[in-house]
Amino acid sequence: MRFSTGLAAASVLMLAGSAWAQEAAPVVAPAAVPTSDWRAVPAENLLVIDTSKGRILVELAPEVAPGHVERIRLLAGRGFYDGQFWHRVIDQFMAQTGDPLGTGEGQSPYPDLKAEFTFRRDGQTPFTAVAAPAGAVLGILHSLPVQTQPDAFMATTADRKVHAWGLYCPGVAGMARDDAPDSANSQFFLMRQPYPSLDKRYTIWGRVVSGLDVVRALKFSSNPDGIVADPDRMTRVRVASDLPEAERPAARVLDTASPQFRALAEAARQARGADFSVCDIDLPVQVAGAPAA
Repeated sequence: MRFSTGLAAASVLMLAGSAWAQEAAPVVAPAAVPTSDWRAVPAENLLVIDTSKGRILVELAPEVAPGHVERIRLLAGRGFYDGQFWHRVIDQFMAQTGDPLGTGEGQSPYPDLKAEFTFRRDGQTPFTAVAAPAGAVLGILHSLPVQTQPDAFMATTADRKVHAWGLYCPGVAGMARDDAPDSANSQFFLMRQPYPSLDKRYTIWGRVVSGLDVVRALKFSSNPDGIVADPDRMTRVRVASDLPEAERPAARVLDTASPQFRALAEAARQARGADFSVCDIDLPVQVAGAPAA
């Protein structure tokens, strides 16, 4: 059963004089953010999920899960996800879709994927550290929360890389599977809340950069299996680069290499104290372009 074994259990501010809208974050970035401190999400890495409840934008993470990102791009480009239901939604947990049958048993006609629970990181990977508990480093890769071994370990490995993995914070996109690790295919889920017990057990392939409020607004079930009666659906799913210019949204995220991000991360650490988690950092985003289809 493609129920993901083990998964059982913002207001918008318009910027003056700009076509961009900025989503509020729990810890707000300093008011005056230079244009150079924003990072544009490449159109080929921006998944546009239009739903019956609104639009969700997911930044793909090919450095983390290249095979799964390739599959998402393929299925989106062929319209496979259009009209599919959010068939399994559990409040305080996640929303699952990608089954053409709408029962949790369906998948695409393509072969199952090899698991990509972890990845290898080198000194050129665009990773920004925000905390360093003993023997580990926490930070952000593009928009994705990540845990990794320290850079110092690179000198001890043959490929000069270290072990790293994504973390299941709110908005993180994961791939559903059966009991077998290499059984993911087309079904995926978006996190409504953090769920660290999934880390390194389900492939992470991206994170919601806009529309987490939509993910949390999807109709959920109170049943233990999470199967939703009369569920919400995806109306159209495309990678932004596959859309005509007139229909293509654009997203810019606060650059994690910027002083503004460092201030944001430090504010989150100070606010949370000993309870700080990398999930407490919500990157501000600006969105422009065509409205939802």
